[in-house]
Amino acid sequence: MDTHPTPRPDARRVIVVGYPNSALLDIACVTETLITANTLGADPPYDVRLAGLGGRPIACSGGFDLTPHIPLEHVVGAVDTLLICGGYGHERAAEDERFVGHLRRAAREARRVASVCTGASVLAATGLLDGRRATTHWAYARQLAADRPAVTVDAAPLFIRDGRISTSAGVTAALDLTLSFVEEDHGPDLARHTARGLVTYLQRPGNQAQVSMFVAAPPPEHPLVRRATAYVTGNLDADLSTPALAREVGIGARHLTRLFHAQLGTSPGRHVRVARTEAAARLLVSTRLPLSAIARRCGFGTTETLRLAFADLYACSPSAYRRSAGDPDGPPVSAAAMPSGTM
Repeated sequence: MDTHPTPRPDARRVIVVGYPNSALLDIACVTETLITANTLGADPPYDVRLAGLGGRPIACSGGFDLTPHIPLEHVVGAVDTLLICGGYGHERAAEDERFVGHLRRAAREARRVASVCTGASVLAATGLLDGRRATTHWAYARQLAADRPAVTVDAAPLFIRDGRISTSAGVTAALDLTLSFVEEDHGPDLARHTARGLVTYLQRPGNQAQVSMFVAAPPPEHPLVRRATAYVTGNLDADLSTPALAREVGIGARHLTRLFHAQLGTSPGRHVRVARTEAAARLLVSTRLPLSAIARRCGFGTTETLRLAFADLYACSPSAYRRSAGDPDGPPVSAAAMPSGTM
């Protein structure tokens, strides 16, 4: 039985769908963002309800149970946003034909359909991601691509919006996706105030990488590649051309290129370009250094080269990235003590 307070007639109806072994944080990131937007003046407000099959308590990972407002079977009529959470139970949920059938039915009446984290696996089971580009938690992206060849899986972005269907990366990327909904529905000012209320970024661009290359993977197994990548990270403003990098580790340029492709799946030049761009991204959101200074520190030489690198990796300009990922009202962070070329 739904005991949720009677919403305003014009409220935006949001249904968040859970299942056994859902991730509590996946759900909370969405619901708290929308509730915060309501307290800050969302007009019309969001009517946020949790749904689960049979209306039974949703056992979340960590031992917490959530009581749905409404059985999933009772979700009928127009829905503004239907969102499927992630969690360790996603594979079993995707195999539950009854559950998936009700999702598919509810999605037909929804203006906007989304998934959080591994909820993409469940959403993919409905067929709604076929022929679309989608993301999920980086650790599950390869499996999703193998299981659902009709879906173009991109593990890099924080979230992807393809028409009325959206998918987000792992866990707290739900904040970024939901803030983008608030901005779409109510404008950038409310999105900014909501982000500040949640003490989070306003908001990280959807195309920002899920995991920085500085923390994404263990060091390469081959000692020469490990030395080369460590040198790149610590000397971003040095000559990092493939011949110069090869000389640094004592081998030929062709051999280094072969090792990089075997160990990292990319060329030395591409690795350097990504390292420099990600380093520049960090400086953009943690300091107020001008673009010219950031370009020099990160080895780009000119702001134009920096802009081209950002367009390639993030599909936006450095200035746009700084505006969307940083807080222009926050205190400046000095980079004076940061050695040139390092992070």
